Amino acid sequence: MPQPPAPAAALLGEHLARIALGDRRAFQALYNAAAPRLLGVILRIQRHRDTAEEVLQEVFLKIWDAAGAYQAAQAQPLTWMQAIARHAAIDSLRRQRADPDTLVPRPPVQHAGAVPAGQTEAEDDPLDHLATDAPGPADLLAQAWEARDLRQCMGQLEAPQRHSLALAFYDGLSHAEVAQHLGEPLGTVKSWLRRSLMALQRCLAACGHRGTGPASP
Repeated sequence: MPQPPAPAAALLGEHLARIALGDRRAFQALYNAAAPRLLGVILRIQRHRDTAEEVLQEVFLKIWDAAGAYQAAQAQPLTWMQAIARHAAIDSLRRQRADPDTLVPRPPVQHAGAVPAGQTEAEDDPLDHLATDAPGPADLLAQAWEARDLRQCMGQLEAPQRHSLALAFYDGLSHAEVAQHLGEPLGTVKSWLRRSLMALQRCLAACGHRGTGPASP
């Protein structure tokens, strides 16, 4: 299958510069432009498609974090991103080999022009079908962002507040059960929960998540 056309280097460089400033619209534009090419790089190393798409999410998180370090004088934007994708794919294979339970059958290598068993020449390559009914990589990437920001915001809470919040909202305990579990007065636990929830919502809002986080019971 022919490679998707390479996006314009100048446009990718502009997206990276804006991403370095925290521009999420630029990130989405970069994803739309570069994801097919980067997925192709990953699939040449990590042949299991589900795992390759997970690696693609990791790659774009790395790009988001490292965009400020990109140097146009050292490499073209796509070359720089492909190097990140290649290393991430290799790392995924190393993780699989370290954990035999995660190993998946590797498809046989096809000779040039060969048609895989059970597939006709008229069928499209899997790279042509990035869209599915399941959440796409962009959606899963947004979820990963939220999970990462939530962990960071939870980490900023004081230990008693963090513990009480986790028991109430993630373990499903009532306020009275949280107080009993921690051996603290009910009024103290309610105060911890109220203050920690407000702090958590402020932190998540500062990260750009509106309405994200546990809702007050």
